[in-house]
Amino acid sequence: MLTQEEKDFLLYWERNRRRRKRVFWQFLLGIPLGLAFVIPIVISFTSGWDKQAMMLINSGGLTILLALLLIVIFIAIFSQRHKWDQYEQKYRELQIRASEEQEA
Repeated sequence: MLTQEEKDFLLYWERNRRRRKRVFWQFLLGIPLGLAFVIPIVISFTSGWDKQAMMLINSGGLTILLALLLIVIFIAIFSQRHKWDQYEQKYRELQIRASEEQEA
């Protein structure tokens, strides 16, 4: 027997699975996690505790900025795709359980 929480999840995922699979949507939802990785790197670079880091920023600032942007994009999309896969697996397992219960 499915619990109410599992039934609610089935309804939620049926309505939102296509929208949550889009890359743009995954990027928007994953930005906070991507920024959680990049912000400490930026703070470390700009704090001035490492003179070589400051020289690196001054000489290749555009490259560093591009690298940080790519890190945010990768982590944002990768984390949301992983989450989507987990939800999809849970959804399919619950569908199988629900169909088995209906047959019994």
